[in-house]
Formats: sequence, C-alpha cells, structure tokens
Amino acid sequence: MIVVAIDGPAGAGKSTIAKALAKKLNLRYLDTGAMYRAVTFAALNRNLDLSAESAIAEIASQCVMHIDDDSIFIDGVDATQAIRGQEVTRAVSVVATNSLVRTELRGRQRQWVSEHGGGVVEGRDIGSVVFPDATLKVYLTASPMVRAKRRVAQSGGDVELIAAEIAERDQRDSSRSDSPLMKTSDSVTVDTSDIPVDEVVDHIERLVVAQQHTKQASN
Repeated sequence: MIVVAIDGPAGAGKSTIAKALAKKLNLRYLDTGAMYRAVTFAALNRNLDLSAESAIAEIASQCVMHIDDDSIFIDGVDATQAIRGQEVTRAVSVVATNSLVRTELRGRQRQWVSEHGGGVVEGRDIGSVVFPDATLKVYLTASPMVRAKRRVAQSGGDVELIAAEIAERDQRDSSRSDSPLMKTSDSVTVDTSDIPVDEVVDHIERLVVAQQHTKQASN
C-alpha cells in the first residue's frame, strides 16, 4: 500500500500538488485540512463557541462526513465552497488545536486510507503523527509573500492582511501542544516558491518510485 504524506503550512501548494500527484500515481487524494474546516463550518452554523472543546469534539465524533477529491459534505450539507471562505479560514486553527477533535479526525483519516488502499494525504501532521510509516513524506513550503499571493488569487482579499493572517496561523499550528506542524527528520523538503507545479509533481513522483524500488530491494 502506497501512502504519500504531504505536510506544510498554508499556501505552500499542498492541495494542488497532492491532487496532481494522486492522479499521476493512480491513487486517491485526501485533504485532511478540509475535514477540520468542515467541523469548523458545522460549529459556526450552530453558533457554538469554538473554544468549547467538548461541544466541538461532539460534532467531530457524531457528524456524517463524506469527502472525495473535489467535494465535502457534512451531515448532508455541501460545504465544499463554504469551508474555503474567510470566516472558516480565520476560525479553523482554533478547532485544529482541539485534541479531542484531532484524535477523532486522525482515526477517520486512517480509516479512509485503509478503505481506499493507500492514497496521497495532505495536511499538517500526516507524516509526523497520522502516518509515521508513510511510503514517502514530503514537507512543502514557500515564502510567506508567495503564499499570501496564492491565497488572494484563490479567495480574494488584501495581500498584506492575508500575509499577517498566514503568519499568525503558522504560529498557532507550529506551537500547539497536540500534533504541531513540523518537518520530520525523514521527510523531503520542497520549496515551491519558484518551481512550476508540474515540475514539483514530477519530482515527487520520482521520489515515490525510488522509495518503492528501495523497499522492494530490501525485501
């Protein structure tokens, strides 16, 4: 079973690259960040206090979530577009620091990969916590300004404001006590600031093939 773990901060190009890589490798793609966003969306719709850990965790554990390459539904509601809006984007890191939510969603992520026989999985703790034995671990990064411009191109807004929000989220994601954003010692770092998407995808694909050959040779 091939599992490619792609981690990195917001705006590094994880979704675009992971989707393209999954297609090239004929694997399914899972955006774990969308799962946290969906829980955030559901909590906001219920007007819940996001700092109420048990209440938010209850949503995560009891919700019916369906996710595929291009859409996500939570409790029958299509949240695909809403989870990318500024309201959810600004709130999701609060939900992502909730250890009870993280425990629940990690279990769902592992179950998803098991059911699909592998996959390209992207997030912030995939190689470090969710799949520490992944076939290949990649840490994608890019300069803060490049990341801000990408987010503005995707969702609109002011570049300087978005850059400040990205920096704030980086700080929260990297300093949370449960599964912080981090680069593991056995992951490959790829800076996407000045490299076209197709070149990044081709590079990672070669790394996956090399890892498979190495594994086969050792068996």
